[in-house]
Amino acid sequence: MSEPETSGTHPSQPRPMRLRDALLRARIEAADRTGVVVDLRDAEVARLEILNDALDPLFAQVPDQIDLFDRGISQGDTPRLWIDVVAHIMMGRDKRQYRFVQDTRFGRIVLAESHDTAVIVDAVTDYVARRMIERERAMVVPSEPKEEIAEQPRRSRVWPFLFGFILGAAALFGVAVLAALRSW
Repeated sequence: MSEPETSGTHPSQPRPMRLRDALLRARIEAADRTGVVVDLRDAEVARLEILNDALDPLFAQVPDQIDLFDRGISQGDTPRLWIDVVAHIMMGRDKRQYRFVQDTRFGRIVLAESHDTAVIVDAVTDYVARRMIERERAMVVPSEPKEEIAEQPRRSRVWPFLFGFILGAAALFGVAVLAALRSW
């Protein structure tokens, strides 16, 4: 875009570039705001790293064969310190308060919220202990309880046979009597 350097009324005077100046000012303001947002995000990440360092002794005690926990800081729009797949710590609205949350099938629940790292470390410790107990229970294969079926007393098979034999003999005798009576 080429803009005329002079206005129509005064050929020697340069025309003021208002739009270009406004765009320049808007870009500078946006960069300043972006800088503030980046500074806030960096501050959030720094606070989460401090908390992550405070959690190191806890996770050092977790046995190596337990792979439930995958701790790490994700640096997205909202930085988070992940404890496992469903629980993480993020900063509150004031960017100084830790919020320990867990995602459930019914929504997100807040497990702990505090400005103090020690309170959050205690809450994470309780959470880790509960998850380890849940894992132990899930890993134990209960022995199948054998259903004790009360055995019915064995009946002798002789009595039904004798009853059937006598009933069959009586029926044959009845048929023979009827045939004899008809033939007379």
